[in-house]
Amino acid sequence: MTTITATSDGNTPISPDELADLIPSLATKEELNEWERENLLLARDWAIADRTGAVDIASDKYVRKLHGKMFDQTWKWAGKYRGTEKNIGVPFQGIRERLMVLFGDVRYWIENSTYSLDEISVRFHHRLVLIHPFPNGNGRHARLIADVLARKLSRPEFTWGSANLVKEGEARTKYLEAVTTADDGDIQPLLKFARS
Repeated sequence: MTTITATSDGNTPISPDELADLIPSLATKEELNEWERENLLLARDWAIADRTGAVDIASDKYVRKLHGKMFDQTWKWAGKYRGTEKNIGVPFQGIRERLMVLFGDVRYWIENSTYSLDEISVRFHHRLVLIHPFPNGNGRHARLIADVLARKLSRPEFTWGSANLVKEGEARTKYLEAVTTADDGDIQPLLKFARS
């Protein structure tokens, strides 16, 4: 059994102050993951039914609202950008600026058909993960937003290796490797993994 603050490869550590904002009384990482899973399912239903257009998904308001809906039963800071440094992501002071650039890029890609529809969604996902705007839940948030954007662009949701990427295992390792390869400028492995 692990404690709630135990981290594994690819997980963002939670600071003591962030942990103090945990809403339910949970003791282990496994309990936290199960609790969050229920919240995430409700957020997915909301996001799929929401009428926000594809271009408007690339906005500060939508990104924060989706994270809030994903984690509002778990964390008091759900939907709020982080104010601490992490083992991944841009310095917290640069989050808003980097997101504004990303939102402009995504809107441009959609309006000008710069990439395939799948690639636009996966590039949005990747840049969100790279920025890491929230204290936790960034990978799950970025995958859901990519799924929602794909649907809004008349594409099917991604399969993301057809596995639970929260749990350690081969699929999570392949996902993290594909993200790292995208960090180095090659989006193709992540694009392929997203549809595997």
